[in-house]
Amino acid sequence: MPPRKKPKVVEPSLPAASLYHLVVDTVTPELDGGRYPAKRVTGDVLRVGANVFKDGHELLSAHVLFKGPGDAEWSAEPMTYSPELDRWFASVALDRVGRWRYTVEGWTDRFGTWRSELKKKHDAGQDFELELREGSAMVREAMGRMRFGSLRATLEQTAAMIVADHDAPIDHRVHRALEEELALLMQRHHAPADVTRYSRELTLVVDRDRARTGAWYEFFPRSLGAGGRHGTFDDAAAFMPRVAGMGFDVVYLPPIHPIGTQFRKGRNNSLTPTKADVGSPWAIGSAEGGHDAIHPELGDDASFRRFVQRANELGIEVALDYALQCSPDHPWVREHPDWFHIRPDGSIQYAENPPKKYQDIFPINFWCEDRIALWNACRDVLLHWVQRGVRIFRVDNPHTKPSAFWEWVIREVQDRDPGVVFFAEAFTKPNKMQNLGKLGFTMSYTYFTWKNDPRELREYMEELTAGEMVEYYRGNLFTNTPDILNEYLVDGGVPAFRIRLVLAATLLPLYGIYSGYELAENVPVKPGSEEYMDSEKYELKSRDWNATPNITSDVVLLNRLRREEPALRAYGNLVFGESENSRVLCYVKQGLGAQGLGEWGTTHSRIGEVLEGAHIIVAVNCDPHGAQESTVTVPLEAMGMGADESYGVTDLLTGAHYTWRGARNYVRLDPAVQVAHVFRVERTAATTATATADPSLRSG
Repeated sequence: MPPRKKPKVVEPSLPAASLYHLVVDTVTPELDGGRYPAKRVTGDVLRVGANVFKDGHELLSAHVLFKGPGDAEWSAEPMTYSPELDRWFASVALDRVGRWRYTVEGWTDRFGTWRSELKKKHDAGQDFELELREGSAMVREAMGRMRFGSLRATLEQTAAMIVADHDAPIDHRVHRALEEELALLMQRHHAPADVTRYSRELTLVVDRDRARTGAWYEFFPRSLGAGGRHGTFDDAAAFMPRVAGMGFDVVYLPPIHPIGTQFRKGRNNSLTPTKADVGSPWAIGSAEGGHDAIHPELGDDASFRRFVQRANELGIEVALDYALQCSPDHPWVREHPDWFHIRPDGSIQYAENPPKKYQDIFPINFWCEDRIALWNACRDVLLHWVQRGVRIFRVDNPHTKPSAFWEWVIREVQDRDPGVVFFAEAFTKPNKMQNLGKLGFTMSYTYFTWKNDPRELREYMEELTAGEMVEYYRGNLFTNTPDILNEYLVDGGVPAFRIRLVLAATLLPLYGIYSGYELAENVPVKPGSEEYMDSEKYELKSRDWNATPNITSDVVLLNRLRREEPALRAYGNLVFGESENSRVLCYVKQGLGAQGLGEWGTTHSRIGEVLEGAHIIVAVNCDPHGAQESTVTVPLEAMGMGADESYGVTDLLTGAHYTWRGARNYVRLDPAVQVAHVFRVERTAATTATATADPSLRSG
């Protein structure tokens, strides 16, 4: 019988990383494997979670390593283990605007494991002399990393005592070994042998507060001239006290540049303009200049600076439109025709969205052979206006330009000034909209304008605030724009305008209106169209701000409430309640003491906002045509309140006070009288609040 061959020894072929016995993974927040940064604002905390585990039963430790803007060295924040979730957590205070980096390290806590086992053996009356020797060896190892001094002497005395001082009572030796002071010294100076770092360094963009909180007002300065004349920046400066009086934080101006004359559009987008027609501001460029120039009838550089200064004095920031397209008269067309799309006949391609044609606009070819010069010129336009005090840009149709360009240009500008805000006007497919948020846009328009049914509103708002999108996508809820007059406003009249205003101003901390909304302007150019009749995009529009109908007082009140109630200024604190009537929407903006915010625990929203103030309960009748009543179920558990608790509520729209008990309560809302309740919850006054017999609101 032939001798049996020895089996061949096969070396493991696993990747080197797989040979480690300690694992650090599933770090949050992390977007697309670390490809994109999450977003926060100053004053938030970065709540980092991670899985840290290994084979066996030894104790582990972990910390978050982080670098803020300008930091040369890593800082560390210890992580705490949650047995319920089997995850580790830590919080990092975010005190600076800019790009942060972070990662997680884990290791075996040899000394902690030793202390735990020593105590167990001591309590069980078992022999632990060898354990004392092991502990002494670890203490001496830590001593070797310390300079001579009192702390080193303390460790030396401890090491000697727990091993060699046999005259000391055994309980005294064990007590010394288990002292917290020793544990802290070892935590600082005992180097673990198996420190394992997460495979990636992650990035976080920290913005200033205006990136997440603000009320926007859009208007055309050219329409502010008295007696029908063309308005100027000085007229706009004189208009600013009215805007400030309504409580807005940001004014957004459509393009302020020279307007081309070739193929200029007339009133209502006609192709037959007269000499009096002013054209579309989005047809940028003429003999007077391009994107870095000012339309001569608006003023000059000095008057623009005066306007910005006046707005700032009133606590308002100026946002400019950044529209990367050119009229046929733009200087770039003459100087760099290769920056555009050239057709087979040698002509330049104008913009089309069949059947619509925009003969007055040339799209830019971002992938032309002279791409580097083109991209730098586009960046320099932004830097030009930043130098003039503009730090917010509303970007026109970014989804029609390359993502690579936006990622590059936003980084280029924010590396110079990390406080610059980019607002994406991206009404397009979800994947593209979300990608723009990931690659750098600070905030974005949303589908809110077309979400008018309570069920649709709830589903969409939960997508924005309760899922992964909350990490990188900040929705700005504009009620209308010069391009979008929704059928809901046309059909619903003044009550519809009030309903949409309440929803926009209370669902998220970013919202806006286009001027004329306060006058309930709702006449379309034709039935079924979202274009306004006599659109301001093509003509000057004179308004009587005191005309009726008028909901300016509603705007003033809601903007005041947003300033007074911290819960209305937070983004990740939106929780929906239930309503027995499908036309009534109920939701809560959580304040201090909120519960149920996932793995992060209490007092913080889903994105690390420190919650303050009272809870706000909102109930809205989304039917502009008739009264609706419903029993609404408030999410008391998410508010940190008991199921049978009594609490006072004050309607901040009317001043009325009521007492509610438990989650289920009755509301009735008649849009001819009041479209919504915005309640401040007053728990401390619950026992003294007086219930009312008002049939429009009864305890359930």
